[in-house]
Amino acid sequence: MTKQDRAVRTRLALIRSAAQQFEARGYVRASLAEISAGAGVSSGALHFHFANKAAVAESVEHAAEQALREAAARHRDGDGSALQRLVDVTHHVARLLCADVVVRAGLRLNAEQVAGRVRDLRREWRECVQGLLAEAERGGELAAGVTPQRTSAVVLAATIGIEVLAREDGGWLARPSLTDLWQLLLPCLAAPCLAVRLDPAGSEAVGSESAGSGPTGGGSAGSGPAGPGVRAEAGRVGLAVR
Repeated sequence: MTKQDRAVRTRLALIRSAAQQFEARGYVRASLAEISAGAGVSSGALHFHFANKAAVAESVEHAAEQALREAAARHRDGDGSALQRLVDVTHHVARLLCADVVVRAGLRLNAEQVAGRVRDLRREWRECVQGLLAEAERGGELAAGVTPQRTSAVVLAATIGIEVLAREDGGWLARPSLTDLWQLLLPCLAAPCLAVRLDPAGSEAVGSESAGSGPTGGGSAGSGPAGPGVRAEAGRVGLAVR
C-alpha cells in the first residue's frame, strides 16, 4: 500500500468513526479522542487531516450530501414514469439511511446546523421531489386537480418525518413503512390509468429486508466495505500525503 493510499484510508476511517460518534453521542458530546480511537489512529493523525471537530463534521456532511445527490440524480435522470421514480428514490434513500452511518449522521448534523450551514441537504431533497412531480405533471401522470406544489409539500412532510422518527426507531425505514405510505398516496396522486401500474414497494430489485430491522451501518470504522457516503468522500479527496 502506498503512502497516499494509507492517507486516504485513514481519512475515510476517521469520517466513519466520527459519524458513529455523532450519531451515538451528538456533536457536542463526541470527542476527537473517541473519534481517533474508533478509527484506530493517533490524535496526531486526526489533526493532520482535520483542524478541529467542526472540520470533521463538515466532511461527514459533505460525504452524506454526495451520496444523497447521487441517489437523487440516478432517479431524476432516469427513464419511465416520473411518479414511479419518485417512489423508487424514497426507497433508495431509506436503504442508504439503513446501511450507511455517514448518511444518517450527515443528515442529523445538517439539521442541527452544527457544521456551519454551508449546505442544506433538505433543500436538495425538496428539489428532487419537486422536479419529479413537475415532470409527472408534464407527462400527464397526475390525477385531475393534483398540483406539484401541493403534492410536494405532502411528500416532503411524510419523508422527512420518517427520517426524523427513524433516529429513535429504525423500523420506520423498513420497506413496508414506505410501501404503506405510497399505497395511501398513489391512488390520490396518479392518473387512474397509471395508478394501477405503479408499484408502491418500489420497482428496483433489492436484497431481503426484515420489516422491523433498524440501521445496519454501525460497524467499526476500519472493518468491512465503506458505505456509500464514505465512498463518495473518497471520490473527492485531494490529500497531502502523510
